[in-house]
Amino acid sequence: MSALRAPPLLLRALVHLIVYLGAATMLVPLAWMVLTALKSESEAALAPTWSTLLPSSPRWGNFLEAVRAADLDRFYLNSTIAAVVTTVLAVSHNALAGYAFAKLRFAGKRVLFGLTLATMMVPIQVYFIITYIVCARLGFSDNIQALVVPFLASGFGVFYMRQAMEAVPDSLIEAARIDGMREFDTFWYVARPIVWPALVSLGVFTFVFSWNNFFWPLIVVDSERSKTLPLAIADLSAGQYVDSWPVQMAAGTILIVPLIVVFLFVQCAF
Repeated sequence: MSALRAPPLLLRALVHLIVYLGAATMLVPLAWMVLTALKSESEAALAPTWSTLLPSSPRWGNFLEAVRAADLDRFYLNSTIAAVVTTVLAVSHNALAGYAFAKLRFAGKRVLFGLTLATMMVPIQVYFIITYIVCARLGFSDNIQALVVPFLASGFGVFYMRQAMEAVPDSLIEAARIDGMREFDTFWYVARPIVWPALVSLGVFTFVFSWNNFFWPLIVVDSERSKTLPLAIADLSAGQYVDSWPVQMAAGTILIVPLIVVFLFVQCAF
């Protein structure tokens, strides 16, 4: 059989061009937001043209104004605590559950896994109604616990980690058991290093979801002390704190900075 021929140079150039154009299209809203955050009020009010795209004199003070006007540092702390704690605990719980479904034998495993998958089919609105009732009865409403506890495990997370654990060779698991390792040690020292990329990916998904979560905090948070950053940005955009388009765009830029940092860190470290 002859070797597969490499695609022509023109075809490869066309594919790269399409990919770059798609990436540029995705970056346009982000670039517009950052550039608007650096403009003055009068410049932001001008019709968008090539001549008015860049700010004449970048106004970095808009970011300080956004933090000061809406007290974003406090809301930043609430969102950071909720996102980090949720990510660490959710990845741990989902990984352990995925390992159990993939490598352990116990009665009712198929039924339990089917029920876990069924939770992915429940509309998020129905899920939030039940979750709110439980959180209210446990005294978690308007508290940081309400932003963390309902997301400590998920049907998608368990399914994702179960599929990743299936790739771990059974021979390695059996060898560890024969050597006398406890089940948790087998998970930690044998399975975990193999599925590490899946753990990192699930961690990124969970962090992004928790950081951007708006609907659930809107339901469960009532006071200023427990408000998260997306809620504060929404209030800022509605003119509750300040009526300035550049300042609102500066607040939106502040919101996405941690997501960019996490993405770049994962790309460089793993």
